[in-house]
Order: sequence, then C-alpha cells, then structure tokens
Amino acid sequence: MMKYKGFYLHMFSTLIRKHLRESYGKETTRRALKNAPGIYREMLTQVDDIGADNPMASNIYMCFVLMAIWKGAEGAITPDGFRPVIRNMVKTPLVTKILGKRDMNKPEDLAQSWKGLYEKKEWADNRPQYRDKTWDYHIDKTKHRDGVYYYFTNCPLNNYARKYGYMEILPVCCELDYLITEANHAVLHRDQTLASGGTMCDYWVVPDKIKDPR
Repeated sequence: MMKYKGFYLHMFSTLIRKHLRESYGKETTRRALKNAPGIYREMLTQVDDIGADNPMASNIYMCFVLMAIWKGAEGAITPDGFRPVIRNMVKTPLVTKILGKRDMNKPEDLAQSWKGLYEKKEWADNRPQYRDKTWDYHIDKTKHRDGVYYYFTNCPLNNYARKYGYMEILPVCCELDYLITEANHAVLHRDQTLASGGTMCDYWVVPDKIKDPR
C-alpha cells in the first residue's frame, strides 16, 4: 500500500483534460475523470509499498493516474487511442518544462544523470525492506561510449499490472520513457521491456546531438 497523494491526480487530470476532449469528446472525458479518483485510490491500496521517500515513487503516482483515467472511461478509450492523448499532453510547453529538467548534451547534466542513477540504486540497496519491491538498478558504464546505460529486472508497475489486469495499458505508459527522455534533449534506445515480455527494461539514453552513438 502506498500513501495517497492527490497532487498527482489533480495535476495530470487537469493537464490531460483538453486532450481527452479533443479525441473522445466531453461525455467520455467527464466519465473518465469522474471515475478516476476512486480507481486511483484503490490502486494505491493494492500496490506494494516501495517507500514514501523512494526517489522512484513518482513513477507509480504518475502512471497510476493515467491508468486510472483509462479504466475510468469504462472501455471507451482504447490503448492505441490513449497513446496520442498522452503524447499531446507531454508535448505541451508546460509539461515539457516539468518533465525536462536537464539538457543531456551538457557534460554537467550528463554527469548529474549518472550521479542520480547511483543515488537511486544506493537508496534501494540500503533499504532491504523495499529492495525486492522497487526498481532494481543495474548500471553499466562500460557498455557504451556515449550516454548512459542501465536496466531493471524488476518493476513495481509491471508487477502490479500483471496481478490486477492492467497489462493492456501498461506498454502505453512505458512509452512515457521516450517522451521524458526527449524532453531532456536525449534519445532513448531500447531493445525490450518487462511489459512486452522481455527479461528487463533497458535504457540507453544518448544526448540528441550525437548522431552516430556508440
């Protein structure tokens, strides 16, 4: 069970409203956003607690809002139809600013990205009560010359979706990784995800000014 945080629900429901209306109309949007809060609360009571101060907790809060809105539409929103809605929301200047905190082309920002990865890994490694429930960071500085590379073999979102029937929508939420990476002036190269049946979720994040990454 995760602590309820209404901030994420309010913020992303507000930000996505316009884009839902444009694609699905007022009635579907009204129904989805009306039902979402109850579903969101229920999801937080069901999911494994990964720690209130976990630096990755925002991933659960953000994705659960989107998953709750999708389910709240009661079948009126298809996963394929939800994909451009999410993309259009993320592409707005305000959301891009919120999610895009770095310019990965700057050496200092690239260094901060590496630092952040190790800090998140250290957080989980030092808390055995959450280690098997949260994302497990595997960081490799030798695999590529350019950018940063790491992968997970455990993902709380994947575990939850498989248990509670959200596998239809989870891959759409996973695509947020590409959009968030783009907002940080980088490109995500990925071979597989746990949601697609892979053995890991891999991340090779390359500054977008590098045209032939190695």
